[in-house]
Amino acid sequence: MNENIIAIVGRPNVGKSTLFNRLVSSRTAIEEKVPGVTRDRLYGLFEWRNRSMVVIDTGGITFGDDDQLTSQVQKQVNLAIEEAQVILFLLDGREGLTALDEEIALMLRRTAKTVLPVVNKLDILSKEDQRYEFFSLGFGEPRAISANHGRGIGDLLDQIYDLLPASSTNDALDLDDIIKIAVIGRPNVGKSSMINALLGKERVVVSQLPGTTREAVDTPFTYKDQPCLLIDTAGIRRKSKVKDAVEYYSVLRSLKAVQRADITLLLVDGKTGVTEQDQRLAGYAHEAGKGLIIVVNKWDLLRGQENVHQDFVDTLKRKFSFASYAPHLFISALTGWRLDKLFPLIMQAWQEQHKRIPTALLNELLQDALTVNPPSPVKGKRVKIFYATQPEVKPPRFIFFVNEPALIHFSYRRYLENRLREAFNFKGTPIVVIFKKRDRRGD
Repeated sequence: MNENIIAIVGRPNVGKSTLFNRLVSSRTAIEEKVPGVTRDRLYGLFEWRNRSMVVIDTGGITFGDDDQLTSQVQKQVNLAIEEAQVILFLLDGREGLTALDEEIALMLRRTAKTVLPVVNKLDILSKEDQRYEFFSLGFGEPRAISANHGRGIGDLLDQIYDLLPASSTNDALDLDDIIKIAVIGRPNVGKSSMINALLGKERVVVSQLPGTTREAVDTPFTYKDQPCLLIDTAGIRRKSKVKDAVEYYSVLRSLKAVQRADITLLLVDGKTGVTEQDQRLAGYAHEAGKGLIIVVNKWDLLRGQENVHQDFVDTLKRKFSFASYAPHLFISALTGWRLDKLFPLIMQAWQEQHKRIPTALLNELLQDALTVNPPSPVKGKRVKIFYATQPEVKPPRFIFFVNEPALIHFSYRRYLENRLREAFNFKGTPIVVIFKKRDRRGD
């Protein structure tokens, strides 16, 4: 794991997510002028002066509230502080020093970590003197920045670079070598609970309240020497059910998480069954060309009812017929039942995504398929399929060169897809079949 880890902490609405997004050069964290939007700890990767660094965004720290969600947010902040080498204590230069800032400072002094006070929202140079009141916190000279406008960020990064351990090495990862796994599903189906059970520690906020996870939360880990990235996403409702701006943007980030993933785990609620929204989400992953595994959660409540199990399997096959390649797994995130079966399925889907079929073998299959079931003529015109190639993987893409692509019926496309799967499997991944007109100069 990269040892150059920086955590951004502070009270709500001081601009932690804005700074996080500035550092990772993307809009990963949700930015809203509403306190408490960030709840989990969110990881981002960036480089500065040829050194790879990990930055962690955290939820706003509050004290005195006894509700479950507030205590879990605090737990996530503590875990981020424990992981980090440098703590960026973010403060609001416009509002000035508050009693809550002083309470947080007291908490940070107990950690024995390197703490760098950073005063945000000082957009112009003439306002920089406002940072000096924060000297009283006892962490040395505060650094003045504007996360929104980028002012002072370079100097801040230079200071962070100097504060990191001198022995740190560049642990930059090639993202193509990492299996990126997005966990998607409707609200409150148990996504965060499953991730926490898989990782063996409480990584994301778990609550009975639907919509607890708002960010797409990234967790790097290793499975049998294979680097992975697990992405927990906000529960995705139907558009008609999305009522506020924060939820709208969290849903948008969930869908973007699918786009940057390799494998998608669709979590289905075993108690309520397969819904139209589950089908839509599976369709989104399918159309995006991502690996797909259907995970049926809360099955501990129905275990032992063999007829119920078979009925559910039949329902899965029927409602996800467009993604018949997707394996399904019945689990209990609460008890951990059968979770050990999940990663082997992920690894298999990953391998199938990268499978390349030799051209000679592919065309041997094509000739056999043509002999068994040649395409029917269309309006008296004969359909000719000359040869096939596989130019890409992730997902596997096959191009069949023909005399006239418009003559290929959908059913024949499906026939060739089925023959490819019968011969080469491709379990867990969609495949793409394209018909392309052969250049007549090659005839």
